[in-house]
Amino acid sequence: MTHEMTFSKAGLPTPQALVSALRSLELDIGLGGVAIIKMDKTGAWVLGAEQTEIEADSLWAVNPFSFMHGYIAWGDGEVLGEVMASVSQPLPEVEAAPEGAKKGWEAQRGMLMKCMGGEHRGLEARYTVTSVGGRRAIQMLASDIAEQVEKDYSKPVPVVNLGRTRYQHKSYGRIYTPEFALEKWVGLDEPDSDPIEGDERPQLSGTHDPETGGEPTEPPRRRRRR
Repeated sequence: MTHEMTFSKAGLPTPQALVSALRSLELDIGLGGVAIIKMDKTGAWVLGAEQTEIEADSLWAVNPFSFMHGYIAWGDGEVLGEVMASVSQPLPEVEAAPEGAKKGWEAQRGMLMKCMGGEHRGLEARYTVTSVGGRRAIQMLASDIAEQVEKDYSKPVPVVNLGRTRYQHKSYGRIYTPEFALEKWVGLDEPDSDPIEGDERPQLSGTHDPETGGEPTEPPRRRRRR
């Protein structure tokens, strides 16, 4: 059984322009019509306002032309302002942060993904993050895509498993950060088969925070609805 994966090709950049834009994401995007995906404080990947936990073995195709950067301002649990732009464009300019923004404007990165199997097959989701660990994970994936585009522009789409790592913070305790485990590269219009099963799926390995020394990755937890 196959599922057609198609990303919009309108205004596609040249390979060189795409590589340049992806590599511009250094550690230092409003869209509608897609679900919101995020990692919660317990390290679970969840979808939407109901925070439905996604299946641990689901695969997600990342749109290589969807990487975004910009700023967001949070109030008391609500977004007071958000200004995002494609990474192929300069960081958007912002004025004074909205009144009530607890941290002012926070740097944010993001991208769009499509689920390639399981209960949420075909669902498009938007992932944005302000944490250093989350932005670093997006930057690393962008760098991987840039290298792949230089080698084979016909398959610029990474299909990933959504994982996590953790480390112990001196003040905040256990902190979880996202990890995108690459499964394979596919083309923009390439049909994708069902998720890899058994021994063919690479196992996630534990990683460590370079500054504090993190603990190894925990195994994925079962899906739940909160």
